[in-house]
Amino acid sequence: MKSKISSAIVLAAVLWTGHALAQNVEVKDAWARATVQGQKASGAFMTLTAKADTTLVGVASSVAGLAQVHEMKMDGNVMQMRALPDGLRLNAGKPVALKPGSFHLMLMDLKVPLLKDTTIPVTLRFKDAKGVESTLDLKVPVSTSAPAGDAAGHQHGMHDAPAKP
Repeated sequence: MKSKISSAIVLAAVLWTGHALAQNVEVKDAWARATVQGQKASGAFMTLTAKADTTLVGVASSVAGLAQVHEMKMDGNVMQMRALPDGLRLNAGKPVALKPGSFHLMLMDLKVPLLKDTTIPVTLRFKDAKGVESTLDLKVPVSTSAPAGDAAGHQHGMHDAPAKP
């Protein structure tokens, strides 16, 4: 009996930790760029602010065969884009903008066109300083351009859940 109670307490602690971490990251002004017929990749953008040091270690979406956290930067006269294999560090209290031409979420091998005025599901995966992972599920609006600073209309953070091992 003690073993069942201990297991339940451990499970509750794990679930609570995942929920707390997901609540630790605020998402503002999320949007994904609409595509044209035949386009197989697009980007998703937002501003992330963590209450405690956290790393965005992954992204997934059912509309994409592959989704990655990317960085785009100039190297001399050449624009380079690459996945961030170690994720994107979010320092406590400092907003990190994921925007065109910089850090962003890359959605590749699109299964459907991203149509303006629709939403797409995006799951962000985080890891805290202790290595505890959590996820944050978003419904991201699709648009042809960034929202005009309407942070209140684009804050998402529904269905927080711990990451699956």
